[in-house]
Amino acid sequence: MKALLVGEYRDGKLLEYSYELFGFAAQLGADTAMVLVGRAGELLQYDGKVYLADVGKYGEYNPDLHKKLVLAAVEREKPDYVVFLHTSYGWDLAPRIAASLGVAQISEVVAVVEGGFELPCCNSKMRRTVQPQGGRAVLTLQGGAFPVQKAGGAPQLQPLDVEGTAGVIFLGYEPAAEKGVDLAKAEVIVSAGRGIGKMENVPIIAALAKALGGELGASRPVVDGGWVAHGHQVGTTGQTVNPKLYIACGISGAIQHLAGMKKSGFIVAINKDKDAPIGEVADVLVVADVMQFVPALTAKLANR
Repeated sequence: MKALLVGEYRDGKLLEYSYELFGFAAQLGADTAMVLVGRAGELLQYDGKVYLADVGKYGEYNPDLHKKLVLAAVEREKPDYVVFLHTSYGWDLAPRIAASLGVAQISEVVAVVEGGFELPCCNSKMRRTVQPQGGRAVLTLQGGAFPVQKAGGAPQLQPLDVEGTAGVIFLGYEPAAEKGVDLAKAEVIVSAGRGIGKMENVPIIAALAKALGGELGASRPVVDGGWVAHGHQVGTTGQTVNPKLYIACGISGAIQHLAGMKKSGFIVAINKDKDAPIGEVADVLVVADVMQFVPALTAKLANR
């Protein structure tokens, strides 16, 4: 089985998310090659084949030319799967590639399972498993659903060039009006749930996150209640995360929240209810009053 991975290059560097493509390929058990519109030397932590097109010539994004570049790499590799990240780049380019190849497109893959790929449905309240007919497809991967995977050595660079003119002119990126929190990159996340009691208690959870050098997360009820901004929400309707350490404070464990964090490296849940569903995925379940335990833990960390 072979997968052609489409990396992303922005503002002069390879996006860290691109390494999640290798984590996916490892779970799939596929041989890999990558196609990248960037600059030589940017993909330093991958020892496989990279079809490299010069970003100076083709721009960071141009749908017509980038489609031709990916299809040129497909022609050389004959992959079973062409794999994008589920980003604006992937949303735009993946269906163009799928239509050109006459194969299925499967969007927002969150897991590799027996019989195919798992993806959210019904407003992320459920998941379904799909399998492409003929064993070929174009995929996009939900951010944070697969681990970052890097390898030593230097990539085997293969120059990639196509004929054509730009159908659009790339003007640049416009930052969002409100900068969100990129929880997918956080190694430590401490999340607040409804069990913390009230909005005024959020800073207590945030203090623990800061003491651990991590980020503040939140469950949907906390966000819906206006206690924490939506950018901090963890779950299928928020961000899917896989930090090294995830601490759930007063979170019972609704299925949507569990789906967004259960792949974390080590999970600590703090809850008064010893039978809370989150205990089923937690490595450690602390049965305690969260508003007594968290300040004590933060103080202990401060005194280390």
